[in-house]
Amino acid sequence: MRIDSLIMEKIMKKPIVLLFLFLLSVCSFGQVSQPVYLWPDKVPGETDAKHDPVQTPNKDGDVIRLTDVTNPAFFVFKPSAEKQNGAGVIVCPGGGYSILAINKEGYEVAEWLNKQGITAFVLQYRVPKKQEGALMDIQRAMRLIRSKADNYGIKYNKMGVMGFSAGGSLSARAATMASNKTYQPIDKTDSLSCRPDFALLIYPAYLDLGNNRSLTPELIVNQQTTPPMFIFATADDTYGNSALVMTTALRDSKIPVELHFMPKGGHGYGLRPGNIAAETWPELAEKWLKRMIE
Repeated sequence: MRIDSLIMEKIMKKPIVLLFLFLLSVCSFGQVSQPVYLWPDKVPGETDAKHDPVQTPNKDGDVIRLTDVTNPAFFVFKPSAEKQNGAGVIVCPGGGYSILAINKEGYEVAEWLNKQGITAFVLQYRVPKKQEGALMDIQRAMRLIRSKADNYGIKYNKMGVMGFSAGGSLSARAATMASNKTYQPIDKTDSLSCRPDFALLIYPAYLDLGNNRSLTPELIVNQQTTPPMFIFATADDTYGNSALVMTTALRDSKIPVELHFMPKGGHGYGLRPGNIAAETWPELAEKWLKRMIE
Protein backbone atom coordinates (compact mmCIF):
# COMPACT_ATOMS: atom_id res chain seq x y z
CA MET A 1 0.00 0.00 0.00
CA ARG A 2 1.53 3.34 -1.10
CA ILE A 3 0.33 6.69 0.22
CA ASP A 4 1.47 10.11 -0.89
CA SER A 5 4.16 11.36 1.49
CA LEU A 6 2.35 14.64 2.27
CA ILE A 7 -0.83 12.81 3.18
CA MET A 8 1.15 10.36 5.28
CA GLU A 9 2.84 13.21 7.13
CA LYS A 10 -0.56 14.57 8.16
CA ILE A 11 -2.14 11.29 9.19
CA MET A 12 0.91 10.13 11.15
CA LYS A 13 -0.28 12.48 13.88
CA LYS A 14 -3.60 10.64 14.15
CA PRO A 15 -3.17 7.34 16.07
CA ILE A 16 -6.59 5.94 15.10
CA VAL A 17 -5.96 6.49 11.41
CA LEU A 18 -2.46 5.07 11.75
CA LEU A 19 -3.76 1.91 13.42
CA PHE A 20 -6.33 1.56 10.63
CA LEU A 21 -3.59 1.79 8.01
CA PHE A 22 -1.55 -0.84 9.82
CA LEU A 23 -4.49 -3.24 10.00
CA LEU A 24 -5.30 -2.57 6.35
CA SER A 25 -1.73 -3.39 5.38
CA VAL A 26 -1.96 -6.68 7.29
CA CYS A 27 -5.19 -7.65 5.57
CA SER A 28 -3.70 -6.97 2.14
CA PHE A 29 -1.42 -10.00 2.54
CA GLY A 30 -3.24 -13.19 1.54
CA GLN A 31 -5.42 -15.18 3.88
CA VAL A 32 -4.32 -13.69 7.18
CA SER A 33 -6.28 -14.20 10.38
CA GLN A 34 -7.04 -11.85 13.18
CA PRO A 35 -4.20 -11.75 15.72
CA VAL A 36 -3.99 -14.77 18.02
CA TYR A 37 -2.81 -13.44 21.37
CA LEU A 38 -0.39 -15.61 23.30
CA TRP A 39 -1.20 -14.73 26.88
CA PRO A 40 -4.83 -14.76 28.09
CA ASP A 41 -4.13 -12.78 31.25
CA LYS A 42 -0.98 -11.06 32.47
CA VAL A 43 1.99 -11.34 30.14
CA PRO A 44 4.83 -12.96 32.14
CA GLY A 45 7.79 -10.68 32.69
CA GLU A 46 5.94 -7.69 31.22
CA THR A 47 5.51 -4.55 33.30
CA ASP A 48 3.54 -2.47 30.80
CA ALA A 49 -0.18 -2.85 30.20
CA LYS A 50 -1.39 -4.64 27.09
CA HIS A 51 -1.98 -2.34 24.13
CA ASP A 52 -1.71 -2.29 20.36
CA PRO A 53 1.82 -2.17 18.92
CA VAL A 54 3.17 1.17 17.77
CA GLN A 55 4.08 1.71 14.13
CA THR A 56 7.10 3.97 13.85
CA PRO A 57 7.09 6.97 11.48
CA ASN A 58 10.07 5.49 9.62
CA LYS A 59 8.87 3.73 6.45
CA ASP A 60 12.18 3.81 4.58
CA GLY A 61 12.47 1.01 2.06
CA ASP A 62 8.72 0.35 2.19
CA VAL A 63 9.16 -1.35 5.55
CA ILE A 64 6.46 -1.32 8.24
CA ARG A 65 8.28 -1.11 11.58
CA LEU A 66 6.48 -2.02 14.79
CA THR A 67 7.69 -1.36 18.30
CA ASP A 68 6.38 -1.22 21.87
CA VAL A 69 4.82 -4.69 21.66
CA THR A 70 3.28 -5.56 25.04
CA ASN A 71 0.57 -8.01 23.95
CA PRO A 72 2.43 -10.62 21.83
CA ALA A 73 0.50 -12.41 19.11
CA PHE A 74 0.82 -14.27 15.84
CA PHE A 75 -0.97 -13.97 12.51
CA VAL A 76 -1.90 -17.07 10.56
CA PHE A 77 -1.30 -17.32 6.79
CA LYS A 78 -2.82 -20.42 5.22
CA PRO A 79 -1.85 -21.90 1.85
CA SER A 80 -4.49 -23.01 -0.61
CA ALA A 81 -6.15 -26.30 0.31
CA GLU A 82 -4.68 -28.10 -2.72
CA LYS A 83 -1.13 -27.06 -1.78
CA GLN A 84 -1.22 -27.50 1.99
CA ASN A 85 1.30 -30.17 3.02
CA GLY A 86 0.85 -30.31 6.78
CA ALA A 87 3.94 -28.29 7.69
CA GLY A 88 3.97 -25.06 9.70
CA VAL A 89 6.60 -22.39 10.31
CA ILE A 90 6.75 -19.60 12.87
CA VAL A 91 8.26 -16.56 11.13
CA CYS A 92 10.30 -14.15 13.29
CA PRO A 93 10.94 -10.73 11.69
CA GLY A 94 14.16 -8.92 12.50
CA GLY A 95 14.83 -5.44 13.79
CA GLY A 96 17.63 -5.58 16.33
CA TYR A 97 15.19 -6.58 19.11
CA SER A 98 14.09 -2.91 18.90
CA ILE A 99 11.50 -3.03 16.13
CA LEU A 100 9.87 -5.67 13.94
CA ALA A 101 10.21 -5.34 10.16
CA ILE A 102 6.79 -6.91 10.07
CA ASN A 103 6.01 -6.82 6.34
CA LYS A 104 9.46 -7.27 4.76
CA GLU A 105 10.56 -10.13 7.04
CA GLY A 106 7.13 -11.29 8.15
CA TYR A 107 4.08 -11.08 5.88
CA GLU A 108 6.04 -11.29 2.63
CA VAL A 109 7.91 -14.36 3.88
CA ALA A 110 4.61 -15.92 4.97
CA GLU A 111 3.23 -15.56 1.46
CA TRP A 112 6.36 -17.22 0.08
CA LEU A 113 5.93 -20.12 2.53
CA ASN A 114 2.29 -20.46 1.48
CA LYS A 115 3.45 -21.02 -2.09
CA GLN A 116 5.40 -24.01 -0.76
CA GLY A 117 2.22 -25.37 0.84
CA ILE A 118 3.36 -24.37 4.33
CA THR A 119 1.14 -22.67 6.90
CA ALA A 120 2.94 -19.61 8.28
CA PHE A 121 2.58 -17.96 11.67
CA VAL A 122 4.10 -14.46 11.77
CA LEU A 123 5.18 -13.81 15.33
CA GLN A 124 4.71 -10.35 16.81
CA TYR A 125 7.10 -10.83 19.73
CA ARG A 126 8.01 -8.34 22.42
CA VAL A 127 10.19 -5.35 21.59
CA PRO A 128 12.10 -3.18 22.29
CA LYS A 129 14.99 -4.78 24.16
CA LYS A 130 12.94 -7.60 25.66
CA GLN A 131 14.96 -10.64 24.65
CA GLU A 132 13.83 -12.72 27.61
CA GLY A 133 10.21 -11.92 26.89
CA ALA A 134 10.70 -12.70 23.20
CA LEU A 135 11.92 -16.20 24.06
CA MET A 136 8.86 -16.74 26.26
CA ASP A 137 6.70 -15.59 23.36
CA ILE A 138 8.10 -17.99 20.77
CA GLN A 139 7.95 -20.92 23.20
CA ARG A 140 4.34 -20.14 24.04
CA ALA A 141 3.47 -19.66 20.35
CA MET A 142 4.92 -23.07 19.44
CA ARG A 143 2.86 -24.73 22.16
CA LEU A 144 -0.35 -22.90 21.23
CA ILE A 145 0.01 -23.81 17.57
CA ARG A 146 0.68 -27.46 18.37
CA SER A 147 -2.34 -27.53 20.67
CA LYS A 148 -4.50 -26.57 17.68
CA ALA A 149 -2.59 -28.43 14.99
CA ASP A 150 -5.72 -30.11 13.62
CA ASN A 151 -7.50 -26.79 13.32
CA TYR A 152 -4.61 -25.32 11.35
CA GLY A 153 -4.25 -28.41 9.16
CA ILE A 154 -0.68 -29.09 10.27
CA LYS A 155 1.13 -32.03 11.80
CA TYR A 156 2.49 -31.84 15.34
CA ASN A 157 5.97 -32.99 14.26
CA LYS A 158 6.31 -30.72 11.23
CA MET A 159 6.63 -27.38 13.01
CA GLY A 160 9.66 -25.21 12.33
CA VAL A 161 10.94 -21.70 13.00
CA MET A 162 12.40 -19.18 10.58
CA GLY A 163 14.02 -15.88 11.42
CA PHE A 164 15.85 -12.92 9.96
CA SER A 165 18.63 -10.96 11.74
CA ALA A 166 17.42 -10.61 15.35
CA GLY A 167 14.57 -12.93 14.37
CA GLY A 168 17.28 -15.39 13.34
CA SER A 169 18.75 -15.01 16.80
CA LEU A 170 15.35 -15.70 18.35
CA SER A 171 14.83 -18.73 16.10
CA ALA A 172 18.26 -20.08 17.07
CA ARG A 173 17.42 -19.58 20.74
CA ALA A 174 14.12 -21.40 20.30
CA ALA A 175 15.96 -24.27 18.60
CA THR A 176 18.68 -24.60 21.25
CA MET A 177 16.92 -23.57 24.48
CA ALA A 178 13.70 -25.58 24.34
CA SER A 179 14.51 -27.24 27.67
CA ASN A 180 14.69 -23.84 29.39
CA LYS A 181 11.56 -23.15 31.44
CA THR A 182 11.26 -19.45 30.73
CA TYR A 183 7.87 -18.93 32.39
CA GLN A 184 5.54 -20.63 34.83
CA PRO A 185 2.92 -22.81 33.06
CA ILE A 186 -0.46 -21.11 32.87
CA ASP A 187 -2.59 -23.89 31.35
CA LYS A 188 -2.37 -27.42 29.94
CA THR A 189 -1.03 -26.05 26.63
CA ASP A 190 2.27 -25.43 28.40
CA SER A 191 2.78 -29.16 28.86
CA LEU A 192 3.41 -29.49 25.11
CA SER A 193 6.84 -29.33 23.51
CA CYS A 194 8.19 -25.97 22.36
CA ARG A 195 11.10 -27.55 20.46
CA PRO A 196 10.94 -26.83 16.72
CA ASP A 197 11.48 -29.72 14.32
CA PHE A 198 13.69 -27.62 12.05
CA ALA A 199 15.00 -24.07 11.81
CA LEU A 200 15.96 -21.63 9.07
CA LEU A 201 18.29 -18.77 9.97
CA ILE A 202 18.53 -16.07 7.29
CA TYR A 203 21.32 -13.54 7.91
CA PRO A 204 21.13 -14.27 11.66
CA ALA A 205 22.67 -11.88 14.20
CA TYR A 206 23.95 -12.07 17.79
CA LEU A 207 25.01 -15.73 17.67
CA ASP A 208 28.71 -14.98 18.22
CA LEU A 209 28.67 -13.14 21.54
CA GLY A 210 31.03 -15.61 23.27
CA ASN A 211 34.75 -15.08 23.88
CA ASN A 212 36.65 -14.17 20.72
CA ARG A 213 33.41 -14.05 18.75
CA SER A 214 32.57 -17.66 19.53
CA LEU A 215 29.08 -19.10 19.92
CA THR A 216 26.83 -17.15 22.30
CA PRO A 217 27.00 -19.08 25.60
CA GLU A 218 23.22 -19.41 26.10
CA LEU A 219 22.90 -21.44 22.90
CA ILE A 220 23.22 -25.09 23.90
CA VAL A 221 23.78 -27.32 20.88
CA ASN A 222 23.44 -31.08 21.30
CA GLN A 223 22.08 -34.08 19.42
CA GLN A 224 19.31 -34.71 21.91
CA THR A 225 17.46 -31.40 21.55
CA THR A 226 18.81 -29.36 18.63
CA PRO A 227 17.00 -29.76 15.29
CA PRO A 228 18.46 -29.60 11.75
CA MET A 229 19.11 -26.10 10.42
CA PHE A 230 19.37 -24.18 7.17
CA ILE A 231 21.61 -21.11 7.41
CA PHE A 232 22.18 -18.37 4.84
CA ALA A 233 24.42 -15.31 5.11
CA THR A 234 26.99 -13.24 3.20
CA ALA A 235 30.64 -12.34 3.73
CA ASP A 236 29.97 -8.61 3.56
CA ASP A 237 27.36 -8.79 6.32
CA THR A 238 28.54 -7.25 9.61
CA TYR A 239 26.82 -10.14 11.38
CA GLY A 240 28.08 -12.83 8.99
CA ASN A 241 30.20 -14.52 11.64
CA SER A 242 27.02 -15.59 13.44
CA ALA A 243 26.23 -18.01 10.62
CA LEU A 244 29.72 -19.45 10.70
CA VAL A 245 29.94 -20.12 14.44
CA MET A 246 26.47 -21.66 14.55
CA THR A 247 27.31 -23.92 11.62
CA THR A 248 30.55 -24.99 13.32
CA ALA A 249 28.73 -25.83 16.55
CA LEU A 250 26.13 -27.88 14.68
CA ARG A 251 28.76 -29.70 12.63
CA ASP A 252 30.83 -30.49 15.73
CA SER A 253 27.73 -31.99 17.35
CA LYS A 254 26.91 -33.96 14.19
CA ILE A 255 23.59 -32.19 13.72
CA PRO A 256 22.46 -31.82 10.08
CA VAL A 257 23.17 -28.30 8.84
CA GLU A 258 23.15 -26.71 5.42
CA LEU A 259 25.13 -23.45 5.14
CA HIS A 260 25.14 -21.10 2.18
CA PHE A 261 27.61 -18.21 2.41
CA MET A 262 27.73 -15.78 -0.49
CA PRO A 263 30.36 -13.08 -1.04
CA LYS A 264 27.92 -10.16 -1.31
CA GLY A 265 24.41 -9.17 -0.34
CA GLY A 266 24.76 -7.24 2.90
CA HIS A 267 22.08 -7.48 5.54
CA GLY A 268 18.33 -7.03 5.84
CA TYR A 269 17.34 -7.81 2.24
CA GLY A 270 14.43 -10.13 2.92
CA LEU A 271 13.37 -11.78 -0.34
CA ARG A 272 12.75 -8.67 -2.42
CA PRO A 273 14.23 -8.63 -5.94
CA GLY A 274 17.25 -6.52 -6.80
CA ASN A 275 19.68 -8.11 -4.35
CA ILE A 276 21.63 -11.22 -5.40
CA ALA A 277 21.39 -12.77 -1.93
CA ALA A 278 17.65 -12.09 -1.68
CA GLU A 279 17.14 -13.72 -5.06
CA THR A 280 19.26 -16.77 -4.15
CA TRP A 281 18.30 -18.00 -0.70
CA PRO A 282 14.58 -18.68 -1.36
CA GLU A 283 15.30 -21.30 -4.04
CA LEU A 284 17.88 -23.03 -1.83
CA ALA A 285 15.58 -22.92 1.20
CA GLU A 286 12.66 -24.29 -0.80
CA LYS A 287 14.65 -27.39 -1.75
CA TRP A 288 15.81 -27.88 1.82
CA LEU A 289 12.29 -27.51 3.19
CA LYS A 290 10.97 -30.16 0.84
CA ARG A 291 13.50 -32.62 2.24
CA MET A 292 12.60 -31.69 5.80
CA ILE A 293 8.85 -32.11 5.48
CA GLU A 294 8.49 -34.94 2.97
